[in-house]
Amino acid sequence: MKRALITGVTGQDGSYLTEFLLAKGYEVHGVVRRTSSLERSRLKHLFSNTEIYGQQLFLHYADLDDPTTLRRVLFKVKPEEIYHLAGQSHVGLSFEIPESTCELTAMGTLRLLEMIRDLPEPTRLFHAASSEIFGQPAESPQSELTPMAPVNPYGCAKAFATRMVAVYRSAFGIFGCNGIMYNHESPRRGENFVTRKICRAAAEIKRGRLKELVLGDLGASRDWGDARDYVRGMWLMLQQPQPGDYVLATGRLHSVRDILDVAFQTVQLNWPEWVRQDARFLRPSEPMRLIGNPSKAREKLGWVPESTFGDLIREMTLAELGGT
Repeated sequence: MKRALITGVTGQDGSYLTEFLLAKGYEVHGVVRRTSSLERSRLKHLFSNTEIYGQQLFLHYADLDDPTTLRRVLFKVKPEEIYHLAGQSHVGLSFEIPESTCELTAMGTLRLLEMIRDLPEPTRLFHAASSEIFGQPAESPQSELTPMAPVNPYGCAKAFATRMVAVYRSAFGIFGCNGIMYNHESPRRGENFVTRKICRAAAEIKRGRLKELVLGDLGASRDWGDARDYVRGMWLMLQQPQPGDYVLATGRLHSVRDILDVAFQTVQLNWPEWVRQDARFLRPSEPMRLIGNPSKAREKLGWVPESTFGDLIREMTLAELGGT
């Protein structure tokens, strides 16, 4: 039974990755912060199952900004695979809290790399990089060779962490992989992300509980995929004979208007009647044409997204409609 350690285990990706690895027969160890509210987490259905929690799944308290606790967990668990997903992950919020974003996302990754150097047995590391490292890209679509040019604090922090993984791979022989992941969504997406915000609003307006949805730039475009596809890509990277960096993306660009079209059509409403734009929701700096070229992942990993954009947004909207 392989042992895997996941930082950010209670997040969207962490919860799906946990389910994925458990299904593959792994012993899964998750790192949670002391402030995490487990009762409301995406893992509730697992840690309430006595046949899984304490048998195949174990949670440990530690923080990226507290090296002692994290080091203790690493040396206790001795994982064969580490999936580093933790960090402040909201781009817009990073403008409000740039220091803590860099502390957790950039320096937290560096601390983890230093700890991995000291482990008595080698381990394999997956680092969740981001398309935001490209910011204002010099080319479109972007590949693993596209120069980094971040335009927000989150992107800067991720660029630092991504480069450090490559440095430690080259200098110290660490099996470290950067998954340069484009936006990926699911019904478990955080409520402050625009995809979830739109899908929830469509359902609430349909129920008569909400009168309007206020958004910023409706023309903002991203390469949106399904989180469950991306989790599969994470695992595939660590199964390869040699470490490397891979873009995980759909290669298709969609706008906020496209999300509105699908979500409101799902509930049989005409979104222009319910949506209002507000300049206060515009970001200080907006990346341009972030669309990924996943050809390396397709050729080397055999990774192909299985979900479509339309199916994903419809699922998210119906999940909100079926909620309370």
